[in-house]
Amino acid sequence: MWSHVRGWPALAAALTVILLTAACHATPTSSAAAGAVRSSAAAYSAPTGPVVALGDSYTAGALLPLDPHAKPPGCLRSAKAYPVLVAHALGAPLIDVACTNAGVKEMTGAQQTYLEGTNPAQLTALAPDDRLVLLTLGGDDMGFLNVLKECMALSFAKPWGSPCQAHYASGGTDQLAASVTAEAPKMAQVLSAIAERAPRARVVVVGYPDMFPPSGGCWPAVPITNGDVAYLRGIEAKANAMLAATAKAARATFVNTYAPTTGHDFCAPEKTRDVEGLLPGSLALPFHPNARGQAAMAAAVLAAIRT
Repeated sequence: MWSHVRGWPALAAALTVILLTAACHATPTSSAAAGAVRSSAAAYSAPTGPVVALGDSYTAGALLPLDPHAKPPGCLRSAKAYPVLVAHALGAPLIDVACTNAGVKEMTGAQQTYLEGTNPAQLTALAPDDRLVLLTLGGDDMGFLNVLKECMALSFAKPWGSPCQAHYASGGTDQLAASVTAEAPKMAQVLSAIAERAPRARVVVVGYPDMFPPSGGCWPAVPITNGDVAYLRGIEAKANAMLAATAKAARATFVNTYAPTTGHDFCAPEKTRDVEGLLPGSLALPFHPNARGQAAMAAAVLAAIRT
């Protein structure tokens, strides 16, 4: 999610061998989240067609740990990702083509992964008999992981105020807010293409969970100033609002995963956080959901599709 230069795959490559051998030590899903997944699924009739998972690393569940059977391995898909949990709860087959670093262009074009293999254009996985399509997308197009890296670098020179906000608004226009606005028509085109290829499917746009604390920060564990934490929290809120509005216009379902994960951001204690920080305390990429966060996202999806 949220990266253009995508420096994190280099870290992922370095960690892959360790994580593959450490699969049995992944952070366990909390019993409360697991119970929510089961109870939500019980109220929903399982689709007769498959569940299809599209999108970026938040859909793929990068490194939670890796699913050794997923192809191509460079997409970093995990058996603990929310689409896997949703399909399992519904008793439905899953077609998972989500891939780390995917953006809008990877919906219609093949993606060469950093570790190994090429992922076909994701929309080619859709078919007329699909009943449920799950999608988290947009962060990589907006380059937000690179933004986080820039904000951390700036904080060392000025560990107070909002140096990152000043940097991205230096020309009089907030570049990050503008990138959110620019993403909306691209997402609309993706949703239109999904509806054309899978006309009977319920399309579910899954938003991004809460990354940032409601106040303050946790410098130096995550070296972003308190002012910039507040600024970036606002940008994430804009991104989720854009996804919700675009989904509504396309008659798709938007799932708010921000609300149920609020207070479980990267500054929260390791035992309660849903999103990891710069140095993950469990098997997850930096600034990505851990297994607990993926379970919370799955529960939110299942609760939404009951209606």
